[in-house]
Amino acid sequence: MNDGQDPDDVVIDARDVTKTYDTGVVQVHALNGVSLQVRRGEMVAIMGPSGCGKTTLLNSLSGLDDFDSGTVLINGMDIARMPDDRKTEFRAKDMGFVFQTYNLLPVLTAIENVELPLLLAKLPAEERRKRAQTALRIVGLEERMGHYPRQLSGGQEQRVTIARAIVSDPKIIVADEPTGDLDRHSADEILKLLEKLNTEFGKTIVMVTHDPAAADRAKTVHRLDKGVLAN
Repeated sequence: MNDGQDPDDVVIDARDVTKTYDTGVVQVHALNGVSLQVRRGEMVAIMGPSGCGKTTLLNSLSGLDDFDSGTVLINGMDIARMPDDRKTEFRAKDMGFVFQTYNLLPVLTAIENVELPLLLAKLPAEERRKRAQTALRIVGLEERMGHYPRQLSGGQEQRVTIARAIVSDPKIIVADEPTGDLDRHSADEILKLLEKLNTEFGKTIVMVTHDPAAADRAKTVHRLDKGVLAN
């Protein structure tokens, strides 16, 4: 079926994706034939109750986790079929990841944490530093570049993780409960930043969330319940 939109605009194309976990007592159908298309420049939110499979879906869409059956194409490429080293390289270059837990290294400063993904690109140190400075400037932390995570608020730490996610200029940002550990004010600031990355910088963003305020920022909202996706 042709919906009148350019198929080249589809950056993530998931079809009939299934994932089952065997707990030893019962089988849990985390994903049950999920199909989803995300178009270039969209900001998509996937909502649902805890344990409904949101993180499993996000990890399947981004190539972080394997799934049992179905296909996921990212920019037309089936990364599930890529060798592990190529898959790692692809994610480092084309995708940025933001998680609920900040995963910052406490012994590194903000700018050093942001530089980490660029080590895979084998860039000169001067170029890494320049790109990290630009990323931190975009998220509004140019004056905190030399601070360690313990010297930052939760909202500032999440900004550092977003800077780290965009430092390689990825086409797609995936976010797993990016406001989950933040107070309302800090959460709203992070949502404004994600919206800015989407509208001003053209980033395609897919986030899973239980926060209605986060979903309100999205252009498209899907709901996942018991492994089944609905619009």
